[in-house]
Amino acid sequence: MSGEPTDVDIVTFGCRLNAYESEIIRKQAAADGLSDAVVFNTCAVTGEAVRQARQAIRKARRERPGAKLIVTGCAAQIDPAAFAAMAEVDLVLGNAEKSQAGAYLPKPQAGRVRVNDIMSVRETAGHLVDGLKDRARAYVEVQNGCDHRCTFCIIPYGRGNSRSAPAGEVVEQVRRLAAQGYREVVLTGVDVTSWGADLPGAPTLGQLTARILKLVPELPRLRLSSIDAAEIDADLLRCLAEEPRLMPYLHLSLQAGDDMILKRMKRRHSRADALRLVAEVRAVRPDTAFGADLIAGFPTETEAMFENTLSLVEEAGLSFLHVFPYSPRPGTPAARMPAVAKPEVKARAARLRAAGEAALGRHLDRQVGRRLMGLVERADPKQGGLARAEDFTEIAFTGPAAVGEVAAFAVTGHDGRRVLARVPVLEAAE
Repeated sequence: MSGEPTDVDIVTFGCRLNAYESEIIRKQAAADGLSDAVVFNTCAVTGEAVRQARQAIRKARRERPGAKLIVTGCAAQIDPAAFAAMAEVDLVLGNAEKSQAGAYLPKPQAGRVRVNDIMSVRETAGHLVDGLKDRARAYVEVQNGCDHRCTFCIIPYGRGNSRSAPAGEVVEQVRRLAAQGYREVVLTGVDVTSWGADLPGAPTLGQLTARILKLVPELPRLRLSSIDAAEIDADLLRCLAEEPRLMPYLHLSLQAGDDMILKRMKRRHSRADALRLVAEVRAVRPDTAFGADLIAGFPTETEAMFENTLSLVEEAGLSFLHVFPYSPRPGTPAARMPAVAKPEVKARAARLRAAGEAALGRHLDRQVGRRLMGLVERADPKQGGLARAEDFTEIAFTGPAAVGEVAAFAVTGHDGRRVLARVPVLEAAE
């Protein structure tokens, strides 16, 4: 927990998107004059995430008996009654409500639970195009919600259907961030590649990307967050081929490498589709690195099916893995499917992580001796500096550099997790 002048703490669980939205909560709570309170921005992606939130709420009540405890986020949206039933909780807010003006004002007549039907939300909330910043880069949430219903995922019921921020508003926000001196902007959302489907003319993410790069020429680096392999479009491929300011890193929502498991997950791509996408991108932008989300131990997964996922790591040339042991979520179709034994799920996740570590090692081996342009994320004389290369490789360095600066680094080796670099090469980035 981090203390604020108004004595309001925001406790964030789950994804980076939640972390960005916590900053919106912080601003709105301050505007509403909230004081002596703790706001829990919860996650529902796993049962463990919900358990951790409940545990943190109980702990907060013990440590701050007089504080107002407010619960919001995906877990609160999906099961508000469970949090309302906790004696420690003073207020439960839905995902649509948590960023609204007046959300944190006293409203006795509204009751302790203010959670509306998230599926009824159609408009794009104003905060979607607010620049959410860390010290090095800025993020623009261009989209929220998801129209797909993967059998393992409960998030659409916490986030609602897909809503897109209008292209003009996104471009203006990116322009403002570039004017503030940010060298890198990341486009983010729940299902970013679905951006535009609900807008007039159904523009694509590739068209939005091209528009930003054309209309904000002063922005040095534009990056995309996780994308769906089933939805990459021709314009996005063209941007990767022709625009060096679009960073050569794609994090793919793959989930599995076996066609039967992908079908049972209700994913919209096959193993061959994933390999074809990687090949198409590398054909036009050979320096592109790929990351992926993969689930181990999905219900009905046999050893042979798991081996198909395991072999995909090397076959697709993935470099950065996010591995998740399957966690059943009540109310999802997958939770009713025949489960893999928990010890086997754990063992497969460990094998997949080991494959990911080996893949990262191969990627890092290829960087040794190269010169990388990196955005400085940390510049600490005692701890050393950290930067992020264009292809998402982490760079550990020593020497003078300013956070937010793009500098050139000479790579001398790696430690298995990141490359090691000499003092930044003294030359300006483009």
